[in-house]
Amino acid sequence: MDVSFLGGPRPQRGVGVVAPFDFALDRELWRWVPDEVSLHLTRTPYVPVEVSLDLARLVSEHETLHEAVRTLTAVAPEVVAYACTSGSFVGGVAGERAMCGAMTTAGAVPSVTTSGALLEALEELGVRRVALVTPYTVSVTRALEEYVAEAGVTVSGCAYMGLTRHIWKVPYRDVADMARKAVGGDADALFISCTNLPTFDVIPQLEAELRMPVISANQVTMWAALRRLGTRAVGPYQALIDPAARTGGPVLPDATGLPGVAALPDEEQQQEGWT
Repeated sequence: MDVSFLGGPRPQRGVGVVAPFDFALDRELWRWVPDEVSLHLTRTPYVPVEVSLDLARLVSEHETLHEAVRTLTAVAPEVVAYACTSGSFVGGVAGERAMCGAMTTAGAVPSVTTSGALLEALEELGVRRVALVTPYTVSVTRALEEYVAEAGVTVSGCAYMGLTRHIWKVPYRDVADMARKAVGGDADALFISCTNLPTFDVIPQLEAELRMPVISANQVTMWAALRRLGTRAVGPYQALIDPAARTGGPVLPDATGLPGVAALPDEEQQQEGWT
């Protein structure tokens, strides 16, 4: 069979991803990535520590990052992303910037971290007051609150799950319940923390219900990395990656099985602002 008409595989642009050893949501990251971009993942070495501030420090040591980024240079990514929220906020704003510097030096390409991408996303959306949802213990959650406050953003509400393991097994229903607990009347947006917490499908549903932008760890990481390639993340009706979605839309009957969560706005419906 003559397959010359296929013209060979399309050129790919690469994003290198450094993830903690227990990261389990590779497939979720890919859902935000356009067809012309490939993700090249590597993980930090295993350490026998549950999710905690100690683990966050261990998986973000500069020597660990240097070695992880060096393993990615063989496939020549154009940008490197560190996909761990706690690991990138545990050292504060200065610590996050130092991590980016260490990764850029190791790989000679631009670098982003999840927590740095969070601040970038909050600025993009004009958020001054944010509600937080985390799967973490109280101590890790407080460190995130301090990081956000250090960047000049007010934390208007917070809900946490107290988990130290198996975070990737949390169902969307629980994420939605925590989001409702965290959001107060004066929040500009909601951030769902932890790259090991599934969020892709629930984001547009929560935006429709809560009438505000909802951003998550994996979403902001991919958004920021792809932005540095001069391209856009993809996904269904999410305020961060689709400016048209920032105007909001009508709340429709639920079509997802999540009680009390609205379905996606129909593109043909008249748009209205966040309320």
